[in-house]
Amino acid sequence: MPYARQRKLLIVTFLAIPLFLLALLTYYPAFKLLYYSFTDWNGLSAKFNWLGLDNYREVFTNRDFFGVFVNQLPYFFGGILQNVIALLFAIVLNSRLRGRNGFRLLLFLPYIINGVAIAFMFQYVFDTTNGSLNILLDLVGLDGLKQSWLGNAALVNYSLAGISLWRYMGYTMIIYLGALQSLPNDMYEAARIDGAGRFQSLWHLTLPSLTTIIQLNLFLTLSGALSVFDLPYILTKGGPIGASETFLLKTTETAFEFNNSGLASAMSVVLLLLTIGLLGLQRLVIRGERA
Repeated sequence: MPYARQRKLLIVTFLAIPLFLLALLTYYPAFKLLYYSFTDWNGLSAKFNWLGLDNYREVFTNRDFFGVFVNQLPYFFGGILQNVIALLFAIVLNSRLRGRNGFRLLLFLPYIINGVAIAFMFQYVFDTTNGSLNILLDLVGLDGLKQSWLGNAALVNYSLAGISLWRYMGYTMIIYLGALQSLPNDMYEAARIDGAGRFQSLWHLTLPSLTTIIQLNLFLTLSGALSVFDLPYILTKGGPIGASETFLLKTTETAFEFNNSGLASAMSVVLLLLTIGLLGLQRLVIRGERA
């Protein structure tokens, strides 16, 4: 066999296996999900009826489904605040600070911890009677601020969003830190020669150079805010009185508690479309700022 043909055969063979796995484990399930979203499949039966767009109408018209996104607004606000704090920490820890590697490790450590372990840990922090947060407020003389942090419908989502901010801030910081370390020092030396101060260099050099990374981190945090599941599921089960229910939690409940996999599939497709729309809107906003 000629060398050129051997080379093509080898390339095709190496590509065929991952492409087959990609089609089998990603594209085929996605196609089936889209197909089931137009049916009343219960997740078990081999027979189901075609409903057309009825499931999508139910998602958009039933406030019990689409209205839960209001509960996720604190996660959006927390995601934006998370990026601001992470960028500030990255800038500080990119300098010649003594012990900066230790600080980086401490800030990144919460991301390594298992999400279930974090949820159970904060269950003790937010406990109404013996929680460490209420005990701390009592010790410093702020006992008037003691709350039922997970039992108060007005505060529960902000409490959960605070846990999410603490958990993922270090991961976001590491991405910013890697981007900062890739910036050339010559650019800053030229700016110093021209008389630019630290704030001017940050505003006119650092932030414009990080636009793509900021866009990536914002997309990751905001899309994560759309698909929150583990914290409310473990800590509150969507309570009190549905105040902490999220769209993904509602989707799982629809599929496995009410055995309506067709409607749950439609909800999953809607969540995917919302994530794509969020990415498109974010890119339009950043392009407008560049212009």
